Amino acid sequence: MPYILGLTGAIASGKTTIGLLLMELGADVYCDADTVVHELYLPGGALPARLAQEFGPGVLDADGGVNRRALGAIVFGDHEKLRALERIVHPVVQEELIRRLRDIPAQGIGVLDAVKLVESGYAPLCHGVWLVTCPPEQQLQRMMEHRGLTRAEAEARLAAQTPIEPKLAIATEVIDNSGSLDDLRANVAAAWERFKVSLS
Repeated sequence: MPYILGLTGAIASGKTTIGLLLMELGADVYCDADTVVHELYLPGGALPARLAQEFGPGVLDADGGVNRRALGAIVFGDHEKLRALERIVHPVVQEELIRRLRDIPAQGIGVLDAVKLVESGYAPLCHGVWLVTCPPEQQLQRMMEHRGLTRAEAEARLAAQTPIEPKLAIATEVIDNSGSLDDLRANVAAAWERFKVSLS
């Protein structure tokens, strides 16, 4: 039987970095929901036409893919439009994630990285759930530095995040990512060993 380690946390908390560290430590498959969304937003993907129909052609770029920044300007800060986006995107992403998780070998370990791991109902599939945390100011800085967002855009995305409490309630590990990469590497390696022991 393959095993699934769920990885969740707010936007720009460092989940991708941890996912890559887990691959170095021996995880067999890494499924990143945000990467899947990026791929589905590309020209010819499953989502551009549907999102243009819902939100208007202004959400598409010149090549016919989804312009994430234009889409974000519409949905972040508007609760109803964000819910409409999620109703369209989540089922398509879920189908693709489940398809990729089928690649986990028998007795292997796959990592499922999703901001809405709990809200989307993935948690019951997981043999452990890691919650990644860091201070909001660090999240804002990362979004501005790595994604090129303005502070207002970053704050709107942060404000749209779901509360952390339901995630804390089911987390088997809480990974603090407010320190250095070396600190994070050590914390992840220790948690990985505990996770493997829990499977035996």
